[in-house]
Amino acid sequence: MDSELETLFARGFSLLAPEAPAPVREYPFAPPRRWRFDFAWPEARAAVEIEGGVWTRGRHTRGSGYGEDCAKYNAAVLNGWRVLRFTGDMLHGDLGACIAQVVALLDG
Repeated sequence: MDSELETLFARGFSLLAPEAPAPVREYPFAPPRRWRFDFAWPEARAAVEIEGGVWTRGRHTRGSGYGEDCAKYNAAVLNGWRVLRFTGDMLHGDLGACIAQVVALLDG
C-alpha cells in the first residue's frame, strides 16, 4: 500500500512529467536481498526513495533503520544505481522542483 507521500510523488510525476517514462513501483534491485526502490527506472538505473517519518522518529531516522538504509543505498551505488531521496518537507514544499530533479536525472 502506498504512503501518502508516495501517492503525492506518483501523482505529481504523472502530471508534471507526462513525457517521461513511468517508474516501476517497489522495484527489487539486489536479489537475494529484499531491498526495493519506491520508484525505479531500471533502464536508466535511476531510482527515487521517499523518506517518511523524518520528524516523527520513523524507521528511517532511528538507529537500526537508518543503518539499514545506508547499507541499501551504498549497495545501490556500488551496483551502478543513481538514487534521489525526498522527504515529505521537500515534496510538500516544492513538488515541482523534486520532479524536475528526477527528470534531469533521467535525461542525464
